[in-house]
Amino acid sequence: MDELFGRLFIREIQRRLTTEGKDRILKCLDLLSEEDIWFRPNDHSNSVGNLVLHLCGNVTQWLFSTMGGEKDLRERQTEFDEKGPIEKSVLKAKVIYLLTKADRILESLHSSHLTKMYTVQGFEENGIAILVHITEHFSYHVGQITYIVKARKDLDTGYYAGQDLNQTD
Repeated sequence: MDELFGRLFIREIQRRLTTEGKDRILKCLDLLSEEDIWFRPNDHSNSVGNLVLHLCGNVTQWLFSTMGGEKDLRERQTEFDEKGPIEKSVLKAKVIYLLTKADRILESLHSSHLTKMYTVQGFEENGIAILVHITEHFSYHVGQITYIVKARKDLDTGYYAGQDLNQTD
């Protein structure tokens, strides 16, 4: 695989995951009260707190235990069973630690890591598939967290404040 393509791909994963994703989750947590963070509208829905724990578990399993070479110790169901409260400051620290470590691992990768095969959560995946999975999974749940913030607080998160998104050129 071309080293330049590999670096560009990894940099884009870093931008979407460890910069954009981190900033959005931290902003959402700041906008919510402790009660809002652990609110569940029903038994089939997750709270923001559960989603944060789930994202920490997913990135740890899919990145740290594959490309990071760590042992996989994830207990996935506990991410959803937690009813809280875990303090907002603790959740924020978990996100910062997670994505700082993810950024270090991503920074250390070479294109050869992208074509290597890894076993994770019972799946055989190459490095590109792992990084795509982590990024799309993270973005999906950040979207859910954002929706909960908007529904609970009736506000615009301002992710694109100051940018004209109606530009066509």
